Formats: sequence, C-alpha cells, structure tokens
Amino acid sequence: MADRIHPRDSPPPQPPVPVNDETASESSEPMLTLATHPNPSPDKPVPPPGTYVIHIPKDQVYRVPPPENANRYQALTRKSKTRRRPCCCCLCWSLGILAFLLALIAVSAAIFYLVVKPRAPNYSVDAISVSGLNLTAAAAASSTSLTVSPEFDVTVRADNPNDKIGIYYEPKSSVEIYYDDVSLCNGAVPSFYQPSNNVTVFETALKGNGVVLTSTVKNSLLQAQTQGKVPLLLTVRAPVKIKVGSVKSWTITVKVDCDITVDGLTANAKIFSKDCHYGVKIW
Repeated sequence: MADRIHPRDSPPPQPPVPVNDETASESSEPMLTLATHPNPSPDKPVPPPGTYVIHIPKDQVYRVPPPENANRYQALTRKSKTRRRPCCCCLCWSLGILAFLLALIAVSAAIFYLVVKPRAPNYSVDAISVSGLNLTAAAAASSTSLTVSPEFDVTVRADNPNDKIGIYYEPKSSVEIYYDDVSLCNGAVPSFYQPSNNVTVFETALKGNGVVLTSTVKNSLLQAQTQGKVPLLLTVRAPVKIKVGSVKSWTITVKVDCDITVDGLTANAKIFSKDCHYGVKIW
C-alpha cells in the first residue's frame, strides 16, 4: 500500500485573504493569491497543498515489471519454458533407457550364471624336454656373451570342468618361456575344440633362434643348473570362443602364467614345482 506523509515543516494551509481594490492600487508590490479547485467534490476532497513521499515495497519493484514491459516479459518466460521442456524430456528418456538396459543386462547375467554355472578351466604343465642349452663350465667362465638356439617340448594339460560350456581354441596363439626376463623360445597352442567335462593333453614345440645370453645371465643359468633348480616362466596367450548350446561368444583371450622349477635344462628334465595363474581378457 502507498503511504502518504505530510511534510513536518510545511505550514498548515491558510484561507485566501480577500484583497480590495484600494489596497491593491495603493501597494506597488504584486500580491499572490491561492487558487482553489473550481468545483470541489464532497466525495473526493482535495488534499491540502504540500510535498508527499510515496513508499513502494521492494518486492513490487524487483518482481513486478512495469506495464509497458509486461507483455514482453510474459513472451520471454513462455519461450524459456518451451525451450527447457524438450531438453528435460530427452534427458529423462535417456536416463530411463539406460537404467532399463542396465537392469536387463544384470538380469540376463544372473539367469546365465544360475543356469550355466560357469567355472574357470584349469591348466598345468606335465612335462618339459630341453635341447640346445648345454652350458659348460668353460663357456660360463668366459666374460663374453653366449648365443644359443634352444628348443623346448612342453606338454600342457587343459581341464574344462563345465557341464554346459565348450571351448574353441582359435589360431594366432602364443607360448613363450622366460628365464630371468630373457625369452628363450616361443611357439603356439594347437587349434582344437574342447567339449564340456573334458581333459585335453597337448604338446607344443617351442624354438628359439639366436638368443643372446649376457655373461651375467649365462653365469646365473649355469649356477642354477648346477644346484638342480632352474626357475622358468611359461606364458600362454590363446584366443578362444565359448560355446553354450548352439551359441558362440565373441573372441576372448585366455592368459596363463606358470612358474616352473626344473632340475636341469636337459631332455629328461624333471619338474619340481609348478604354479599356474589363469585370467581372461574379455575385449
């Protein structure tokens, strides 16, 4: 509401003073007369003259646009609302579809696990035969490096314990044997299909050509062979496809790392210990 405040210093209104013609003619200074409303209305009294201060609330100043800008303000607010609604709808639909897909994947994975009950296959090294690595004390005593071309025949045992899953071993696999981070030889796993509840034993021939052994590696290898404990690392990287019923999966890479200790690098090497770790690369 607007408040009307009469100024404190304004004098109360004075009635007009009548002026006669004689006094007016005798005085040389002009006289100021106060004009009154020609037809005052009793319902709407005329306020006395003075200075008025009108207070307007702040919320009306900042929130309510002036009349000349009201139509423009409404048009702009309508445009902003119409622009926001499609974006909000698209975002809501996207989030809803994403949540539905995640729920569907989770339910499918749970059903697959309960029905198929997949288990990881087991791998182990049954035998190793080595040739081309006959180190002598005279060769090891020299301070120069040594170039060798070793050959390993490795027998691997693969166990598929699943009841409803078959495994296709695809080409382009790799098998390597290391000693002290030096690759001694390499080869591949043969391609074959392993049905469910099956144990397959296969042999793979690994060859090395022009492998350089530094004097440090050469002396360490000779010392380990003299002690009868030569630690080796066998790595297998095999692309496979899983078969469930009549459905095949995409290509999955099987990763097997086996820590093996043999008594020597000979054709009749005996395995003292073996520890294989299994992993997969889904994509």
